[in-house]
Amino acid sequence: MSTHSYNGRPWQERSAWSRLTARDSVLRRLDWTLLLACVALSVIGSLLVWSATRNRTELNEGDPQHFLWRHLISLAIGVALSVGTVWLGHRRLRGAVPVLYALSVLLTLLVLTPLGATINGQRAWLDLGAGLSLQPAEFAKITIILGMAMLLAAQVDAGDRLHPDHRTVVQALLLAAVPIGIVMLMPDMGSVMVLVVIVLGVLLASGASNRWIIGLLATGGIGAVLVWQLGVLDEYQINRFAAFANPALDPSGAGYNTNQARIAIGSGGLYGKGLFEGSQTTGRFVPEQQTDFVFTVAGEELGFLGAGLIILLVGVVLWRACRIALETTELYGTIVAAGIIAWFAFQSFENIGMTMGIMPVAGLPLPFVSYGGTSMFAVWIAIGLLQSIRVQRPVSA
Repeated sequence: MSTHSYNGRPWQERSAWSRLTARDSVLRRLDWTLLLACVALSVIGSLLVWSATRNRTELNEGDPQHFLWRHLISLAIGVALSVGTVWLGHRRLRGAVPVLYALSVLLTLLVLTPLGATINGQRAWLDLGAGLSLQPAEFAKITIILGMAMLLAAQVDAGDRLHPDHRTVVQALLLAAVPIGIVMLMPDMGSVMVLVVIVLGVLLASGASNRWIIGLLATGGIGAVLVWQLGVLDEYQINRFAAFANPALDPSGAGYNTNQARIAIGSGGLYGKGLFEGSQTTGRFVPEQQTDFVFTVAGEELGFLGAGLIILLVGVVLWRACRIALETTELYGTIVAAGIIAWFAFQSFENIGMTMGIMPVAGLPLPFVSYGGTSMFAVWIAIGLLQSIRVQRPVSA
């Protein structure tokens, strides 16, 4: 054939064949166990959100499926963002990190302006109009992970050093301190806790000196005392910690949410009362049950087995993320994966723990399960990053 042929196929056909082969390779290299666990959590979450909101006429505008459809739309957008992240690749995104970081800081700053919206006593959202809102702190989790990973891995991946030097660690900590400081001014202490845990996870994965970890833990302890003493926290946040320390202190006030949550979970028994059959859920006894306290719906209506399944699926997500972090041969990918692991692990533990009274109420959603568009977008972008790290790893890894 002419020079425009390849193995008997025309050039145009060869190009299409190459694209098909590349696409097939990507699909084969995806972590399907991770993906299926995330999809399962999202499906269960959709059912729980539907159950928690179908009788909330004061919230659902008279449409029992109002929250369900909005949740499914957020899920679809989140999955699309995840696919886009895999298509772009974490390495290509590495070059765009400065722009993404600056945009994230700008959005977070806007919360402190008149554009910021206060929901449930917390000024942490941007009002987009038409009933839509955005929580920039969710995107800050991603940009902190990417920004710190870019700085900490630069010299190591280039072969210049075995571990990041002290100057690089300081630069990375300053990068993280800016959005954390802004979020603290809101104040959104739940997000601050997650961001701090992410920073610690990133530093541990980077191979930074243990002195930095010990120093940050000590600084965090001193900072927590200062925040308490200087009155940075709002009254409702102080009451939440007080109720956690002593659940009997104000059972009808600050401790109401936790007490009702424990009643709901405890009443489910082994098998639960059945989906849509929970008396605590139907009776609207547990506030914010579609968001912060969605796990109580699982405990009451699906019982110990259903709630245990959610915990098991979260464990699968963390397990597969750890595998991805260990298999990659570049420090940048390892750090990104470690930051996501720290984020998912702490936020899941905090959310489930606060419904059971073993952690203070902090207003954090359960990843993939709770209602909330921005949170859904962020966690699925994170899954896209994990999948990209796995897809782009060397074949021998």
